[in-house]
Amino acid sequence: MHQGKAIIFSAPSGSGKTTIVKYLLSQFPELSFSISASTRDKRGRTETDGKDYYFLSPEQFKDKIDKDEFIEWEEVYEGNFYGTLKSEIERIWSNGQHVIFDVDVKGGLNLKQYFGDKALAIFVKVPDMSVLAERLKDRGTEDEKSLSRRLFKANFEMSFENKFDMTIVNEDLDESFEKSEKVVKEFLTS
Repeated sequence: MHQGKAIIFSAPSGSGKTTIVKYLLSQFPELSFSISASTRDKRGRTETDGKDYYFLSPEQFKDKIDKDEFIEWEEVYEGNFYGTLKSEIERIWSNGQHVIFDVDVKGGLNLKQYFGDKALAIFVKVPDMSVLAERLKDRGTEDEKSLSRRLFKANFEMSFENKFDMTIVNEDLDESFEKSEKVVKEFLTS
């Protein structure tokens, strides 16, 4: 099987990593998105099983843990588990593509360790926490309690920035796209 490279985008929720990853997927046909498994509920009618996430029951998720089917997994928020299935990476690499991840900070560090020098781990952050709070509010998906929880977690996640290969400060989206495209191109051709 083709052993591709792994590009990992990690950030606190609301930093813009998903927007950057979607842009890169439109620019690099040799990249394929790694779909994470999750026990959380779908968000409205906008998310699709097998496209946005593999939505699993807690029992199904635990069964996959017991069968060692994950590269990495964790309880990101209380009762909500997320993980990267080994079969997902095999699917992407068997198609001759490189894998790109959009994961939380702990998952990103675990993936970086797993893939070693086949990985490029990029930390995305906003200029300051007030910008992050505003972005999360603008989503319209957070109540005060969940917003507070996400901001508390984001403060903690920011302390791991130095463990990544590089950081992109996502203040201007076009500049973030340009910088991301440049570093991904250099990594894929090295």
